[in-house]
Amino acid sequence: MNRGMALGAGAYVLWGLFPLYWPLLKPAGAMEILAHRIMWSLLAVLVMLAVRKNWGWLRGLTVRKVGLLALAAVAITANWGTYIYAVNSGHTIEAALGYFINPLISVVFGVAVFRERLRVWQWIAVGLGAAAVVVLTADYGRLPWIALVLASSFGTYGLLKKLTDMPSAESLAVETAVLFVPALVFAAALAGRGDAAFGHHGAGQAVLMAAAGVVTAIPLMMFNGAATRLPMSTIGMLQYLAPLLQFLIGLLVQHEAMPASRWAGFLLVWLALVTLTWDGLRAGRRARSMDRGRAERRPEAAHEVV
Repeated sequence: MNRGMALGAGAYVLWGLFPLYWPLLKPAGAMEILAHRIMWSLLAVLVMLAVRKNWGWLRGLTVRKVGLLALAAVAITANWGTYIYAVNSGHTIEAALGYFINPLISVVFGVAVFRERLRVWQWIAVGLGAAAVVVLTADYGRLPWIALVLASSFGTYGLLKKLTDMPSAESLAVETAVLFVPALVFAAALAGRGDAAFGHHGAGQAVLMAAAGVVTAIPLMMFNGAATRLPMSTIGMLQYLAPLLQFLIGLLVQHEAMPASRWAGFLLVWLALVTLTWDGLRAGRRARSMDRGRAERRPEAAHEVV
């Protein structure tokens, strides 16, 4: 359990520190950074799979799985691109908001896609989240589109990954392979026009661009290790570390504005998350109690039959 906690916390802390990394890649624009992240991530994940000598999963690929992973690739491209743009243009706090509301989006997807029935407190949490969006729309003078795109794209990505049911490293290999050629063509076109930053701003900047693949792969591997060792309820609690760190970086390091109206919107989101987490823990305890009760009754029933 301790190793699992260390791996899980490490993964979310690294994800939370991403706002400190992407600005180091300037003057590259968000799209160039995204293209290089895709290309170098494919290389990094292929190296990891080669070290593990793990290629048997290729035989299990079907047309359906490849199709779902191609759609997942589109969703994660939208997510990565929006996030890099947000961080490098002074909207880190709004990006953090997107990952704060992501659990609420997942609940909505559960209703819309899997026809799940929400409990009363889950409905209350979703309502608080909707109220937060209204308050923040009034504060920004526009829809908080960065947060909504990040939350919905990552929620869609998670949904598609659930349908494919493949480990993260293997699925990321397929996703980045699907995206590799478009990313390469874009990077080559940018270089051909003389607008590429990669290779034109010193070795340090080029190394940092190439390191985007490792930066993407390391927390993913740590998360995989945590997911096999920790219950989902613990993973669910740890996931708030990343947006919390992003929020603090935006507030304390990048000194983004937080007027009172914006604080009000974030407080509503945090209240929604507290409600959702409390309800989930309560439902989990109730389910475990019912399972223990059934297990205790089975020996008695068997004795009566005998």
